[in-house]
Amino acid sequence: MTAVEMAPAEAGSWLDEAWDPEMTVGEWWQQLADARLSNPMLPEPWGRGWSRAEAAAFASAMIAKGALGPPAGIGMMLAVPTILAHGSPEVVERYVPRILNGQHAWCQLFSEPGAGSDLAGLQCRAERDGEEWVVNGQKVWTSGGQWADYGILVARTDPDQPKHRGLTYFAFPMLQPGVEVRPLREMTGRAMFNEVFLSDARVPDADMIGDYNDGWRVANTTLMVERAGIGGANAAAPSAAIAGTVAGHLDRPAGSFTKEAGGTTAGAVGRGRVRWLTDLARERGRVDDPVIRDGLARLHSLVEITTWHMGRMKSGSAATGGEGNMAKIRNSEMLALARELGCTILGPGATLAGPDAPTGGELQELVVFSPAPSIYGGTDQVQRNIIGERVLGLPKEPGPSRDTPFRDLLKN
Repeated sequence: MTAVEMAPAEAGSWLDEAWDPEMTVGEWWQQLADARLSNPMLPEPWGRGWSRAEAAAFASAMIAKGALGPPAGIGMMLAVPTILAHGSPEVVERYVPRILNGQHAWCQLFSEPGAGSDLAGLQCRAERDGEEWVVNGQKVWTSGGQWADYGILVARTDPDQPKHRGLTYFAFPMLQPGVEVRPLREMTGRAMFNEVFLSDARVPDADMIGDYNDGWRVANTTLMVERAGIGGANAAAPSAAIAGTVAGHLDRPAGSFTKEAGGTTAGAVGRGRVRWLTDLARERGRVDDPVIRDGLARLHSLVEITTWHMGRMKSGSAATGGEGNMAKIRNSEMLALARELGCTILGPGATLAGPDAPTGGELQELVVFSPAPSIYGGTDQVQRNIIGERVLGLPKEPGPSRDTPFRDLLKN
């Protein structure tokens, strides 16, 4: 069976023939990209236009086979959809194939110390210098910045325009002088986020995504995709290998990065997490506790509602404009419920950490990580404001006129 002939029902057979744990990560990811299976929900020629259910079925087949999942991260989740929606054909051809085959890792250069929830208030400047732009400023909460080859950058290109109209969006090269990345250690002990300092760094004018001073519209595409992704719109097998040239994973055997089937991550709440908590309650002799049974039923219901919600989004039948915002809020609710439910099941054991703790520390890491999803990607409070204003038509909070030039606004 060739990749061209493959139907969703035949993807498992293709996987049986194609997967070889002795391949390098780069070779395996290239096979997935050539078969248009790195992200099969993308339109052709980059994906296969599959539904979320079809993509999830292929992901389940990969997990069952023990195969390494496709490249993950900001490039696949945010850069590809945004570049396909707004990039010129030359920009699409230059960047999308190297994200799909894992050759380039990406990060998101949006938030700043004084511009997080009010992203349009960002002050990072890009000034034209011939065929390039010179960039100066600081970004923060940059996931994966320490591994990134490129970043999706929003910078202020015209301070005389109102703050939402003087921004431009770029595909920004990270591996250059003038870019300093400093990892930020979280209370989980990990360093998922970074702060990034840009000092006379440069980006070619040819790598502008969208039009000059139209970066806010382009950024809103990224934010919509991000919120839907946080809310559970992604459907891919897990991948422990890091994409790109910096991490050094591309030349290592793909089999050395595979995870056990059904593994979960700290921020993931789906059917696998419900099964995991149910099994945990059964092992601890608490599955008949009515409080725990009620919590499991509620979490199961929220997960199923989210699955249906994402299906409607993919099919285009959801039309409020706030689906991604609602999905993100629901994910925070599900994660908080999973945290409280797990702690109730374990009792005092939930306070112990480390590999010798109950659950091997998995629940404990979920507990420590759990505040993060309600903050990153735009706080839940910001999502509620967006739903109120853009979906329900409620009045905006009072403030300066939207036509006020950015340079005349009070700065955070």
